[in-house]
Amino acid sequence: MRCRFYLRHAEHDRRDTARAMSQENVELVRSLHEAWERGDYSSTEWADPEVEWVVADGPEPCSGKGLIGLGQAWSAWLSAWEDLRVGVDEYRDLDEGRVLILQRKSGRGKQSGLEIGEMHAESATLCHVNGDKVTKMVLYYERENAFVDLGLSE
Repeated sequence: MRCRFYLRHAEHDRRDTARAMSQENVELVRSLHEAWERGDYSSTEWADPEVEWVVADGPEPCSGKGLIGLGQAWSAWLSAWEDLRVGVDEYRDLDEGRVLILQRKSGRGKQSGLEIGEMHAESATLCHVNGDKVTKMVLYYERENAFVDLGLSE
């Protein structure tokens, strides 16, 4: 009888720990995105030095690894837009190591003059978190593609 109680108690403790870790992951992702919303893309403290990044769809799908490559990709992407704003509709804690950010973008292409809302205003970013670092980011220009890839419904 004591053994069963202990096992149930241990399982309860594991769920509490996992829930707390998941909340910490959401807070990490929220803090980095809040900086991005202010236009501050300079911090890399949130990222693992070997962070993997993937642009899963959009006009130029690509991928890479490491902070230097991520910085170069961000710089190239940001330089293509005027008045770029990225806001968050929702943070979804998918499991112990993944957080999905549902985003809404606005801005205008510097070369084309097109509004981003005419192309892909509702986007998503999937962050894989290990410890207190993001180890992988998967960016989706189209939110629906993230839902399909992850087997989720809106």
